Amino acid sequence: MTLTPEHIARLAQHSLFSALDEKQRARALGHSTVLHLEQGDHLFHMGQKAEQFYFVHSGQLKLYRLAPNGTEKVIEIIRQGQTFSEALMFLDMPVFPVDAQALGKAEVVAIDNAHYLEVLASSSQTAFHVMAHLSMRLKGLLNEIDALTLQNATLRVVNYLLYLLPDDCDRNASAGIILPAAKNIIASRLSIQPETLSRILSTLNSEGLIQVDGLNIHIQDLRSLREYI
Repeated sequence: MTLTPEHIARLAQHSLFSALDEKQRARALGHSTVLHLEQGDHLFHMGQKAEQFYFVHSGQLKLYRLAPNGTEKVIEIIRQGQTFSEALMFLDMPVFPVDAQALGKAEVVAIDNAHYLEVLASSSQTAFHVMAHLSMRLKGLLNEIDALTLQNATLRVVNYLLYLLPDDCDRNASAGIILPAAKNIIASRLSIQPETLSRILSTLNSEGLIQVDGLNIHIQDLRSLREYI
């Protein structure tokens, strides 16, 4: 399936494309395709040649790796409006370092690396903008490493709940969020056991900070929740 005006409009709002003019955007999106995934479908597997990067138009995907003993470790949960694997295009012989699997119905735009790199090569301003985007992604990964190595399980959960809040959320207001995946997947993402995640959510609930209803979480005291960190 080819791109529709809705796909192009959504992509134009993303930081990887917002600095491009209409002509550059059309060039960068040359040969892009729209992929439809059902729950459990794999977009790619670890070790496959990476000739494209991806934009999630709708749905969610998990990036994961399997340990030698078969244990699945969720590296990231990619949500609607996010891109992933774009940094690989700068490698000489890029391959995917993880598996990508749909958590439900998903619509993903596959963007050709070569066409996007052509645009960067023709515009230093655009290249610097993309470098800034990748630097922010790197900063996020470093923060994630700090969280996994320096924070206890409760702080990891609290940080993740705050991460799920919309950017324009009032710092002192109550707010509602929806966990983007089943709790066992969230637990793997945070490097904790599922029962530990359930216990922490139960504790935060009993303390009056949140109210849990399945995957729906209502943050009742946002100020106090922020004070955890």
